[in-house]
Parts: sequence; C-alpha cells; structure tokens
Amino acid sequence: MTKTVEDVRDVQLGEALGDRYLAYALSTIVSRSLPDVRDGLKPVHRRLLYAMRQLKLDPASGFKKCARVVGDVIGKYHPHGDSAVYEALVRLAQDFAVRYPLIEGQGNFGNIDGDNAAAMRYTESRLTEVAQALMDGLDEDSVDFRKTYDGEDEEPIVLPAAFPNLLANGAAGIAVGMATNIPPHNAAELCDALRHLIARPEATVAELLQFVPGPDFPTGGILVEDPLAIREAYETGRGGFRLRARWAKETLSHGLYQIVVTEIPYQVQKSKLIERVAELMAQKKLPLLADIRDESTEDVRLVLEPRNRTVDAELLMEQLFRLSELEIRFSLNMNVLDAAGIPAVLDLKQVLKQFLDHRHEVLERRSRHRLAKIRHRLEILDGFLICFLNLDEVIRIIREDDDPKASLMATFKLTEVQAEAILNMRLRSLRRLEEMQLRTEHAGLSGEAADLEALLADPALRWRKLDAEIADIGTRFGKSTALGRRRTDFGEAGERIDVPVEAFIEKEPISIVLSQKGWIRALKGHVEINGETKFKDGDDLALTLQAQTTDKILFFATNGRFYTLVGDRIPRGRGFGEPLRLHLDLPNDAEIVAMRVYRPGGKLLIASASAYGFVVAEDAVVAQTRTGKQILNLNDGETAALCRAADAGDTVASLGQNRRLLIFTLAEIPEMARGRGVILQKFKNDGLFRDGGLADLRVYPGANGLQWKTEAGVRTIADVAPWLGKRAQVGRPVPTGFPRNLRFGFED
Repeated sequence: MTKTVEDVRDVQLGEALGDRYLAYALSTIVSRSLPDVRDGLKPVHRRLLYAMRQLKLDPASGFKKCARVVGDVIGKYHPHGDSAVYEALVRLAQDFAVRYPLIEGQGNFGNIDGDNAAAMRYTESRLTEVAQALMDGLDEDSVDFRKTYDGEDEEPIVLPAAFPNLLANGAAGIAVGMATNIPPHNAAELCDALRHLIARPEATVAELLQFVPGPDFPTGGILVEDPLAIREAYETGRGGFRLRARWAKETLSHGLYQIVVTEIPYQVQKSKLIERVAELMAQKKLPLLADIRDESTEDVRLVLEPRNRTVDAELLMEQLFRLSELEIRFSLNMNVLDAAGIPAVLDLKQVLKQFLDHRHEVLERRSRHRLAKIRHRLEILDGFLICFLNLDEVIRIIREDDDPKASLMATFKLTEVQAEAILNMRLRSLRRLEEMQLRTEHAGLSGEAADLEALLADPALRWRKLDAEIADIGTRFGKSTALGRRRTDFGEAGERIDVPVEAFIEKEPISIVLSQKGWIRALKGHVEINGETKFKDGDDLALTLQAQTTDKILFFATNGRFYTLVGDRIPRGRGFGEPLRLHLDLPNDAEIVAMRVYRPGGKLLIASASAYGFVVAEDAVVAQTRTGKQILNLNDGETAALCRAADAGDTVASLGQNRRLLIFTLAEIPEMARGRGVILQKFKNDGLFRDGGLADLRVYPGANGLQWKTEAGVRTIADVAPWLGKRAQVGRPVPTGFPRNLRFGFED
C-alpha cells in the first residue's frame, strides 16, 4: 500500500539549501562556537558547571568521577558525544590551558607536552572557587532559565558571573563564517578597570589600558608587542600579540654557559617544540646551537647548549625566536555574543561595559527576589506575633471551630498565608522565648527590606554595591595570591636583532642548474656546467648560476614577477632535481627568463619583449612569499624578456630581433619600483611586432667600447657613433660579424 504525503511544496533547491545552511550556521554560532560576553562561556562549558553544581561538587565537598559528570551533562543538558564533553571538562581543569581553572581535577588530566588525559572512568573532579563565583546567586532568580532539550529539566541561559570570566580566561572558537580568539587576562587588573569604568563611564580604551596593559597567559612568557599595536588591538577588537619564551643564561665552569628556558608561549606543546628545534638542527639551520635537552619536572626547564663559548646568547635566541615556536603571535579577535545573542566584534570598553550591565541586572533581580522573600517572611511573622498576642483565643478557635482557618482570618484579619502558617505552627514554638526571637527576626528583616527598597530605588546605590562586589573579587583573586599573580611580563618591542641569513645557514659554494622544463638543482661547489651534466629526456640546460647556500636567488619570470629562494632551499644531491614550481607559485604559462644572486643595494634593468622597461632597485624585488612580487606590468600578450645589472656601466645597448642596434645613455631610463616603464627601442608594431621585438640588452661602460662574444673570443668596436642615439629610436643594422643568435654573450 502506497503512503500518500499530504504536505508537498515546490521549493527551489538553492533556496532550500540556503535556508538550511543558514539555520546550521546560526546554530553553530550561538550554540557551539562563540562565548557569551556576560559569563564568557559556551553552552557546553555552562552546562558542565551547572551539572556539577547540581551534583553538589563544590570546593568543600569530595570529588566525583568525571564519567558521572559527563553522563549527567549529556543525559540532561547537552546531547552530544561524551568524548567532546569530556575534552571540554579536561581543558577547564588544566592550569596550563586555562588562566583561572573552573574545575579542579584529581588524576591524570594531561600535561604541557600534549599528552592526553586519562579516561573519564579514572579521573575525578569538582568545582573551583572561580566556578562558584560564576554561579553565585543562581537560585535567586538572577538569570533566566529555559527548558532542556528533552523538556524534562531546566538550565540557565547565562550564569550570574560575579567573576569577569570572558577576558580572564579568554576563549577560542571557529563558527561558520566567523571565529573568536580572546587571550586570557589578569583578573585583578580587570577588576581595577571595571571599577574605573563604574566611576568614569565615559573612560576611553586608552584609559582602561592603564589598568589592563595586556594579556596574562597561564604559561607566562614575555610580551614584546609594541604598546601602540596593543592599544589599536583593544580599540578595534582585532589584532595580535607577540609572545616569547622566558629564558636566562646560566654560567658554567671554564667560561662556558647554557641557556635555560623556564616558560614557553601559550598553547605551545613542549614536546613538539623540542622536535621542531631538533629538526632545524638536523637541517643545519641552527649552526649556533649544539644541543637541546628537556630537564623539566613539574616546571618547564629546557636547556640549550651553544656551539661554543664565543656564541652570543642574544643572537642564538633570536635565531630560535624566528625559526621555532619559542616565539608566537597570538591573535586577538573579540567576536562574542552580546546580551541579545547577536555576534559582534567588541572593543575592550564594550566588553567590560556589557559585563557591568549584566552584573547590574543580576544585582537588581537578586535584590527583588530577596525583597519578595523578606516580605513573604514578614507577612508570616506578623501573623505569628498576632497569634502570640491572642494566644488563648487562637488555641480556642483551633480546638473548637470547624473551619479554624476561616475563623482566624475573620477574627484577626489575617491573610490566608498567615492563617496557614499559624495552623502549621508546632506547639513547641509557643514558648515566650520564641516570641522574642520572632520580634528580633522581624526587626532585622524589616531593616534589610528597607535597605533593599532604597537600593532598588537609587541607581547610584546599586553601582556602589556593584563596585564593592567587584572589589571583593579583585581581592579574592588578587595579585597577592598564588593564582592571581601576574605571570606574563612585558619586554621592549624593539629588542629584535637583525640577524643575517649567514647566521642561520652553513655557507657552502653551489652551482645552480635550471633546465628548460623548469627542473632545478644545486651541485656542490663551483663547477662548470658542460655536456656531461645530465638532464631528463627531451630536456636541456636553460640557466646556470654560481652562488653560496646563504645567497638569496632572484628568479625573473615572463609574467613580470620576481621570485626569491634562499640557496640552501634548492634541492641538492644526485638526480635531476625537483620542479621549481614545487618551491614557487609559478603559473603554468610562465617561464623563468633570468636567475641571479641578490646584491643588496644593486640595481637591475628589466624589459619586456616589446622593449618597454625601467631600472629597479634589487632591494625592491626581493619577495617574501611563494607568490613572488609583481614588478614589470605587462599588457595582454606581452611577456617579460630580459634582466640585466643596471650598475654595470653608464651606457645601454639595445638589440632587436630585426638586427638593429641602438646605443644610448642609461640616464635616459627612469628608476621605478613597479610599472610598465618606458620604450627602449622602437619597432614596427601592428599588434604582432613584425620586427620581432627586443632580442638582447647590455649595460656597459661607454668608454670601453661595445663588446660581444664570438667563438673566436671577445670582439670590441671602439667607434660606436653610427649606432648612438636617443632612447625609443629605431637604431641601425648591427655591425658586420655580429653573432647570428643576436646575443652579446654577456649575461650582465
């Protein structure tokens, strides 16, 4: 029997996919990846803490198995995998991962080497005082609750958060189309900034930075970021911080020394850091370092041995900072969910302000809740006092009346609550002493109610109360405590030493060979490339160059881009080498036309096949990335053709495919950083360059005459007057005997 589907709608596939992906994205952003600005928690962390509170795992109680906690979380509040929930629990207990741990663990909870925690059936946990501060007042109607996923229980939408958890512990997460990354900070400093913001609501971010100078990472380290960059990061909510390991020089006997690293950057695994340094040593990229040892126990202690006693410790550490994770850049992206649940990138002041607004709302709600409880109790106490004043009559009514409740209410003008309380009163409460205690309690509660009414009526009183609460948090977790002391110090931003490349690489002579099909290799020593040099079938020599492993090699391609490789990165050994495109992002339709050693301060003359070119400084063409640097701009169909040393002389000889030669002064060619340049030699051009375009260029000292190479040797023409002219002229036919390949034979 075929089942009929009644609700069938025609929907465009793109629209349906868009709606569903948007729903998924919003769910990921709100329910998984971004923290709430008010309590700094994601749902899984909030549910973990709440479940542990329901299990009464406060700091004064004993521990319970983590498996019990995880079971309650996934069974009641968070219907996800147990491994994900346990990993979240473990992280909240790791003092090297969280600045102020929210969970106290007992057992193996992993370590800074990257080892995993033991299984949840072996480990135990309970809440810390910080977690208690986050949930203080949770039962006093301070926040809203919602139904859990199965509708059987309730969970808080946000925690009251007396502790500034978002900035104190930081957060990280990747959602759909957005991410967050907030470093941890010192809680005492945050409390000082919050109190200043209460006193001066118009305070700027710059003022707040006097109290919060920067992050405070749980693993310590030295922050060496420029203060202006730190300020800009906090003003925009985006930026980064340069964090270095803490190290010291230990003097040994006989003039020797060793370097001891006692703190490594945040989120760097010590074991992987050591592996990285060992790998760099094997690759001979750390010639100043002889050995690295791990002597860590509970504290980090990495020992670095220099190659010899003459090695400068600052230089060695600068090498390591540049090449290893002994220095990292921790990015700041304060993308959080605001009080309305909307993701936004906030600056430092906005984050603190929204935390204060939340605390102010919590204070109001708790005060109203407490006032309602007091009023209810005072109502009952008033009934009790009436009972004591008319005790005999109350007893008579209870003993004789068929409806004592109604009679009590009518006789003494009691409320239903009061009458019910009197009827439920125990006989032992009818002592004279009990009446005195009730009057004392009544007086105390009446005074407290008056204070609460005054508090709710006066915003200034509420802000003073909030200031006192924040001051108390600042004292409880202040810098005088072991947990609250600042761990990350500040260093000078300009301390970086400009270390030459030669300090990183062993200097050795090499001969670089580039084949016509783009395969590159480096032969050991300065050797002559001849017919004995082997290539793949169908391939042959294109370019060759003698250099050192420490040299930067410049590659000029037909697309007008310069690419850079350090000599030691070029593959060596036997064989045909490797495709150059494995090392550079060279397009398939581009070829290398020139390969030369970078000369600091040098100048180059570059030109296209259509004879447009200019002079450029070599310092300006060095590329820092695989994608290279665009220097010579080209029109459609144009290609870059030539690259010559521009400081080899004062005269330029331009040679066309039409066998015409033009000689003019180098001063006529402008120096530029990037562009198409000027025309060097004019050719007949109907869009196809019928004269063939540019064949060769040479820059030479004009006083020496024009030279070119032949099989018989070097030929010189001293009188070049027939070919002298101005740039952009046509030129004259080449001298008799000029090579048929239209090359001067000199690369520079």
